[in-house]
Amino acid sequence: MPAASVLFVCMGNICRSPLAEAVLRARLATMPALAGGEVDSAGTHGYHVGAPPDERMCRAAARRGYDLTSLRARQVQLADFDRFGWILAMDRQNLAVLQALRAQRGIGSVPDLLLRHAPAAGTQEVPDPYYGGERGFEQVIDLVEQAVAGLLVALSQGQGPATESGAGP
Repeated sequence: MPAASVLFVCMGNICRSPLAEAVLRARLATMPALAGGEVDSAGTHGYHVGAPPDERMCRAAARRGYDLTSLRARQVQLADFDRFGWILAMDRQNLAVLQALRAQRGIGSVPDLLLRHAPAAGTQEVPDPYYGGERGFEQVIDLVEQAVAGLLVALSQGQGPATESGAGP
């Protein structure tokens, strides 16, 4: 089975998307059959380019065994639509930005929402915990862990990402 390339996207690439990157990397480390794929994260906005993830997210993630300290924020590039097969947004606002970027490009991977892989979560958007308290960061981790588990099922079954026709996971 070919290795999948996955890009997680939020607004600033300092909370939700670096967490998703770390969670998927940790899970893939235990699944040799899916090894070899590229996993990255980015933001739709360049507010924090080069900055490490938010300290509150780093602390919350570390309590669950995820290390975000080596990650640095970057902004989505048009080339990412060719580089990654799966481009997964944390919410509809960032999905809309990705769809507009892809329209500029005219080709490339079709972005989708990460939480489509966690139908039992009861929501399709990972909320931004940036302006909230500690519980918000824990909630984000819960949602991302559920979605990554669903994504891994799709990857292990050889399912592809969303397509222009709307088919996909």
